[in-house]
Amino acid sequence: MYKNNEKYSHRKIRSSFFSTIISLSLVLFVLGLLGLVVLNAKRLSDYVKENIGLSIILNDSIKDAEMMLLRKQLDIAPFVKEATFVTKEQAAASLQKDLGEDFVKFLGYNPLLSSFDIKLKAEFANNDSLAAIEKRLMQNTNIKEVYYQKSLVNVINENVRKISFVLLAFCILLSVISIALIDNTIRLYIYSKRFIIKTMQLVGATHAFISKPFIIRSMWNGFYSALITIALLMALIVTAQNNFPELIELQDINLFIELFIMVMLAGVGITFISTYFAVKRFLKIQTDELYQL
Repeated sequence: MYKNNEKYSHRKIRSSFFSTIISLSLVLFVLGLLGLVVLNAKRLSDYVKENIGLSIILNDSIKDAEMMLLRKQLDIAPFVKEATFVTKEQAAASLQKDLGEDFVKFLGYNPLLSSFDIKLKAEFANNDSLAAIEKRLMQNTNIKEVYYQKSLVNVINENVRKISFVLLAFCILLSVISIALIDNTIRLYIYSKRFIIKTMQLVGATHAFISKPFIIRSMWNGFYSALITIALLMALIVTAQNNFPELIELQDINLFIELFIMVMLAGVGITFISTYFAVKRFLKIQTDELYQL
């Protein structure tokens, strides 16, 4: 009978341990996903903005030396991320492909001009900066026109602001829910040990002596849960990059290290705080109140 009770007790302890680890891991995984989105939000925003195009149309009379000088000026310009020179022949070939017919042969000449296609740095992808850039570029007599889609720039920046606001609100809400779930998981575990806590207190154990093993165990549980969460996040990231190769452009090892440190600190820190206050609560209540909880 004693052996059966002992085996049952061990099974119950193992079951409680694994259920706690799994619960913590799932909540930390959601919190990790949130962290991944938040840490990548700025990079995603910059990625979208840096794909806003700016075309610099050159005069047909520009000389090769002047064009090379302009190219060097653009390469070192603070607003330029990438500058690509497009000859009038390349522009004509691209337009012919889009139209599906040879307009050069029909007209008898090529009406298009050479140009530079510019990809802007994210901080300059707004209409105020673009207006200043256009004014500066038009001072060059070899530039005929500076073209960009003002409405598109407005739409992109407005959508980025809206998404950032929604994301911030969602982050706060989900963070509160995640912390509450972890706190409740810890409280349920401590609740199951309330009689042990009170017994230790009745035989003269100090609060620190009683709290210490529970806090250490909970912190280890948080540590194990964080490791499981990090493994799941790594698997998710690798799977996403294999299925969506363009995500590799957003890959940043330092960002992933920051994320994993955040998950680890969240796992250990939240379990420590929750366990400390949960044990403290049961240490304050009277013995007869244990049966009323």
